Formats: sequence, structure tokens, C-alpha cells
Amino acid sequence: MKKGKLRTLTKNLPLLLMALPGAVWLIVFFYIPVFGNVVAFKDFHISPHGFLDSLRQSPWVGWDNFKYLFSSSDAFIITRNTVLYNGTFIILNLILAVTIAVILSELRSKKLIKVYQTSMLLPYFLSWIIISYFIYAFLSPDKGLFNAIITANNGEPIEWFTTKKYWPFILVFMGVWKGIGYNSIIYFASIMGIDPTYYEAARVDGANKWQQIRHVTLPQLVPLATILAILAVGNIFRADFGLFYLIPRNSGALYDVTSVLDTYVYNGLTSTGDLGMAAAAGLYQSVVGCILVIITNLIVRRFDESSALF
Repeated sequence: MKKGKLRTLTKNLPLLLMALPGAVWLIVFFYIPVFGNVVAFKDFHISPHGFLDSLRQSPWVGWDNFKYLFSSSDAFIITRNTVLYNGTFIILNLILAVTIAVILSELRSKKLIKVYQTSMLLPYFLSWIIISYFIYAFLSPDKGLFNAIITANNGEPIEWFTTKKYWPFILVFMGVWKGIGYNSIIYFASIMGIDPTYYEAARVDGANKWQQIRHVTLPQLVPLATILAILAVGNIFRADFGLFYLIPRNSGALYDVTSVLDTYVYNGLTSTGDLGMAAAAGLYQSVVGCILVIITNLIVRRFDESSALF
């Protein structure tokens, strides 16, 4: 038995050595920092002798950091914004990404497909800092393009960075615009992997193009879409910090519609320096996300076991 295991280990040694750097990276940067969650239960103060000494000297406060996080009058607002924005992103990204992927799969020109994919994927690689300057060029109260167009048509200029009603639409549009290219490529790759014999059988049965998409393409995408949706639900309490902080330029007048859990923690950390509260918020996001993934997976598993994540 031992010889068989040794033989298997020797046979797979090159693959294990290739995986070793990734495994070390995962352990060092993901598993070891998990023990740092103890900061969420301490009144953490930085010591000049390092993190471990800081951890040892900081007194225990139990659940006080969590109480502080959710006793704030803004707790409902930031939770509502985080969940609603992420829920909107999940739905819109799914619908639009599948639609674009299906359209691309029907194109016959490979050059056009590459052009469209490249143009849609470009925003994904742009930093939110760069995008924020472009947005400011459009929305600047003094020299912004939109206000220039409005005043040229005898309208009143809009104070974009103090007017709340426009920002839910702006943030949703920017979030979807940045990620739609990447999401559509995932579904496009899945469509390209569908067995062509399914389409041939559908054409033999007299199915037109829309019927082929409805009865062949979309059902084949359901398992992938379900898995991605489950993973997205796990991050529903994690907001894109760059989107919600940089695009509205952290304007205090817009906090009711732009403040999410991540920006709230950052603003609280910069103003109070309370690392314990920040750690409590991060731990809360992780635990709730894990629970949501498990619950969503159980629901999916009940209806379609093959589409479940585990």
C-alpha cells in the first residue's frame, strides 16, 4: 500500500511542484490571515513591536465592535444600498451578458467578434480612478459636457454631485458597463462549447433561429448561470469600493444613495482609526456571504441538483 502511494506521488511530482507556488500563496495570503479576525473582538491598538504584540496588548471587547457598527443611524441605509445595488447588478449582468453572448455567437465574422469582444472588455481593465476622471469631465458643474449641452439649449445646469436622484442610475450604469464585457465572454465561451449536433437536430425538427436559442442555447447555459449567480449572492454584502467611493467623489450630499458598507467602514476608519470596527465589518461580510452561498446552493439543489455548486 505504501509503495503504491509512493509510486503515485513520484508520478505526480512534476504537477505537485507546479501547484506548490499557488498553494503557498493561498496559505500565506488567505488562510493564515484568517486568524487576524480576532481583531474584530478587540479594542485594537498598534504597538511599535509588531502585530502580534499589538494583538496581545489590545484588550478584549467581545461584540462591542459589531454593536458599534450596527447601532449607527446609518446602518439601515448602508445595508439597504449594498443589497439593492448588488441585487440589481446580479440581475442585469445575467440578462445582458447572456444576451450579448448569444448575439456574438450568431455572428459569422470572426474579425467582428474579436472587435466587439475587445471593445466591451476594455472597460474591465480600466481603473475606477481613471474612469472617475472621465465621469467628472461629463458631470463637472462648471465645465462638464452634460451641463454645457444643457445650457446651450437654454436649460439650467445641474449640480450633479449634490443631486441624489440621478446617482442610482449612474452607479448601476457604470457598474454594468464595466463588467458586462467580462461576463459576456464567460457565457460566449460556454456557448461555443455546446455540441453542434443539438442545433442540427433542432434544424431537422424545423426549429427556427429563435427556437434554437430558446430550446438549445439557453438550457445549456443554465448550470453556468446558476453557479455564477450563487457565487454572486455570496458577495451581495460586498460592494465595489472604487465604484461607490471614487465615482461620486465621496460627496457627503450623496451619502443616502451612494454609501455602502465598504465606503462606510473606510470613512469610519479614516476618521476614527478604529481597526477593530473595520475588522468586524469584514468578518460580518464574510460570514453572511458564506451563509448566503450555502442557503442559495441548497435552494438550487432542491430544484436541480446538477446546477448546484456542491
